[in-house]
Amino acid sequence: MSLNHIRPWRNIERRKSRQIMVGNVPVGGDAPISVQTMTNTLTTDVKGTIAQIQAAADAGADIVRVSVPDEASSKALKLIVPEVSVPIVADIHFHYKRGIEAAEAGAACLRINPGNIGDAKRVKEVIQAARDHNCSIRIGVNAGSLERHLLEKYGEPCPDAMVESGMDHIRILQDNDFHEFKISVKASDVFMAAAAYQQLAEATDAPIHLGITEAGGLISGTVKSAIGMGNLLWAGIGDTIRVSLSADPVEEVKMGFEILKSLGLRHRGVNIISCPSCARQGFDVIKTVEALEKRLEHIKTPMSLSIIGCVVNGPGEALMTDVGFTGGGAGSGMVYLAGKQSHKLSNDQMVDHIVEQVEKKAAQLDAAAAAES
Repeated sequence: MSLNHIRPWRNIERRKSRQIMVGNVPVGGDAPISVQTMTNTLTTDVKGTIAQIQAAADAGADIVRVSVPDEASSKALKLIVPEVSVPIVADIHFHYKRGIEAAEAGAACLRINPGNIGDAKRVKEVIQAARDHNCSIRIGVNAGSLERHLLEKYGEPCPDAMVESGMDHIRILQDNDFHEFKISVKASDVFMAAAAYQQLAEATDAPIHLGITEAGGLISGTVKSAIGMGNLLWAGIGDTIRVSLSADPVEEVKMGFEILKSLGLRHRGVNIISCPSCARQGFDVIKTVEALEKRLEHIKTPMSLSIIGCVVNGPGEALMTDVGFTGGGAGSGMVYLAGKQSHKLSNDQMVDHIVEQVEKKAAQLDAAAAAES
């Protein structure tokens, strides 16, 4: 039994958007919401950048963005792209020629910022390079780098200014008969970003890339991102996401999946349901969950595991999970499989045994999925 059953009160009706391709990853339409991150190595450090991209890919990243600030980075990108397993988005600011070079180097998508990429003529040259090399484009509007004329018009960064910037740039792409684009309107302020995205979703059918930019460190940034993006995703807005953290890119990927998993929009790996622990706990819940999170990182199959310290909520939670353990007395607890009581287990054997049960269940689910396909 799984938590992934569809129930009427859990359904999210996603906004209808056009579908584009970022390399081999579909974005928009009925495609799964993709999870992105960005490298923080020097792009010219080819070996280090490749390693970081692969670590993100191993954590589940569908797409990885790489900054291309200079010509040396463009040359490095040409060496990086063939060595990685996920599509690469080239992050372009200020120098439109970097966009052209990145397309030539094999980038799957070019991220350009309307506030600093230059005039329509320069954008047109980037568009042509994208067309010639089968690249998509992300229009990346940021509240911190809006065009001067919009700041003069509105007096300060605001949702109206951000959406106007994005729509102006959409028109440039469409006037050049280019339609393989997605768009974002990011701000570090959760309210501003959410309002901008809501307006944008009504103004265009382009795929939308969600993010709360410069969100902060691992904890504070995850909270801000979960609140901002979570509300938008709940409303059906968003086709691809990035959790922007001052942290390892792998953590961004993990947090992105956790946000999507919490809304039932994407499932990858083990979803652990655990109690905060209290004086009733029959074993050390916190240490057990920490150990299980590390031991089960290799599982990619979507499944659920409940780890509950006592019988107040333990049996009820276990009814809805693939594998469960509920603390009891005298140094032992009850193992549940597919929502049913299976056998008692001593606490000192718990972690190894639960890992074994989860791996066994994952193998069964994978075999069933393979048989269906």
